[in-house]
Amino acid sequence: MSAATGGGREAQLKHTGLRPGWTTGACATAATTAAYTALLTGEFPDPVTITLPKGQTPAFALAAESLSGGSAMAGIVKDAGDDPDVTHGALVRATVRLLPAGSGVVFRAGPGVGTVTRPGLPLDVGEPAINPVPRQMMRDHVGVVAARHGGGGDVEITVSVDHGEDIARSTWNPRLGILGGLSILGTTGIVVPYSCSAWIDSIRRGVDVARAAGRTHVAGCTGSTSEKTVVALYGLPEIALLDMGDFAGAVLKYVRRHPVERLTLCGGFAKLSKLAAGHLDLHSGRSQVDKAFLAELARQGGADEALAAEVAVANTGLAALQMCAAQGVPLGDLVAAAARDQALGVLRGAPVAVDVVCIDRAGTVVGRA
Repeated sequence: MSAATGGGREAQLKHTGLRPGWTTGACATAATTAAYTALLTGEFPDPVTITLPKGQTPAFALAAESLSGGSAMAGIVKDAGDDPDVTHGALVRATVRLLPAGSGVVFRAGPGVGTVTRPGLPLDVGEPAINPVPRQMMRDHVGVVAARHGGGGDVEITVSVDHGEDIARSTWNPRLGILGGLSILGTTGIVVPYSCSAWIDSIRRGVDVARAAGRTHVAGCTGSTSEKTVVALYGLPEIALLDMGDFAGAVLKYVRRHPVERLTLCGGFAKLSKLAAGHLDLHSGRSQVDKAFLAELARQGGADEALAAEVAVANTGLAALQMCAAQGVPLGDLVAAAARDQALGVLRGAPVAVDVVCIDRAGTVVGRA
């Protein structure tokens, strides 16, 4: 699939025990480099080596190649390493065609690569969804190949991804208004396993698109059930829904820098109890429900010591909620209020009104602030 030269990848292996991989942008750059080299020399370099923005020099084996007339195509199978990336194993192709002198580098979306249809993204409406850093990487490598083999550097690059339109249905692209396929992404060229950078970047782009569309109220939701809840409560359109997942901190920090008038945070009671206790990453592997914290909230809500003691040793957050509800202690509202206080603290005075909605697994509202 691909192999690295240089020490960056090996160093990460030593530190994490997980194998890094390569972004679609890196794959498209390698494919472009191979295809343009073949156009100028008649031969495809295999493997093809590129230089990433931070200096690493990975080499990629070609999975497909063709050369005819004034165009050449090369394909690279994306290796995402140990990251659970939906594009792992996808075949990323670049078809390079010579253009008249002075044309520069022109980008096209081939099958499986999306087109931007809404403002708010770092690309204009109508542009192929090939992000700025991958575009620059491809331009730079076209320049290197042109200088090495006597080319003019004026080319059309059509990037495609086999089955990309199907894969894109599992991404944020349709909600962001990127239609017809995947985005070609990456700022470093390297996929760091479980860094969640793509998810967090999608949250940021979701805020950008909502703001550009004039939406003044957005909702960060932990899953599909919470999305349905905020739609029922507020009538929000899909463009205003942010798939927050476990990344409450990512939503709050980005909205702090790019404010909207109103932000709703909606999620399961247990997850939002973690935010209430000060955790900004709500993943079960990185933060836990603090029963002692819930017991103290229950005391503040009027629970006696016997109930507080039961809450402190409850099996789950939901069990604690049910114990309190049976005795008229509004633990759900108390958690929502504490979560809202934490959110406002992260926002640091940004002009954003915040409300929090806690739900149970069925989507029933069990707390609001």
